[in-house]
Amino acid sequence: MNLLGLISSRAYFCCMVVFVLIGGVPFSSNAQLDPSFYSTTCPNVSSIVRGVLTNVSLTDPRMLASLIRLHFHDCFVQGCDGSVLLNDTATIVSEQTAPANNNSIRGLDVVNRIKTAVENACPNTVSCADILALSAEISSDLANGPTWQVPLGRRDSLTANKTLATQNLPGPSFNLSLLKSTFLIQNLTTTDLVALSGGHTI
Repeated sequence: MNLLGLISSRAYFCCMVVFVLIGGVPFSSNAQLDPSFYSTTCPNVSSIVRGVLTNVSLTDPRMLASLIRLHFHDCFVQGCDGSVLLNDTATIVSEQTAPANNNSIRGLDVVNRIKTAVENACPNTVSCADILALSAEISSDLANGPTWQVPLGRRDSLTANKTLATQNLPGPSFNLSLLKSTFLIQNLTTTDLVALSGGHTI
């Protein structure tokens, strides 16, 4: 079983819920996120993620944009909780088959590689949701885009929501009005829309 399969059957494997991309996606936890969340438990987590992504980008530079998009597609459903990573099980209907994700999201294998490397260094410590957030941050930096310090401490979701993924994720045929209204539901502005859309195509 690959790691994503393990996550779907034992969702507690990762640990840590909540938010990050731009700062407005709603979430269901009052946890306080902090860039130094792993400073004592996994101080090298950022450098581990960066090392994997640096190697990946040498052979597939497009992956950097794909990981930003993957994080965005996670956050727009039920908060930045790693739910997009969960596979179908007897009790989970995966978000990966929602119309905006089906046959279009990339990078699940890269997240697997990162999670394996992080687990080797810091077992049962860093959430998959935080790995997605760090991947987006570091991908932007490696692509010579803007940089920021990702606040960390998200908990991984135990569920996925294909219905919300279908409802919340903007489709490729959306016009500007539909895109703006979809982002507004997430408390994101037109500036956020332009930044995230541009992030798809770095």
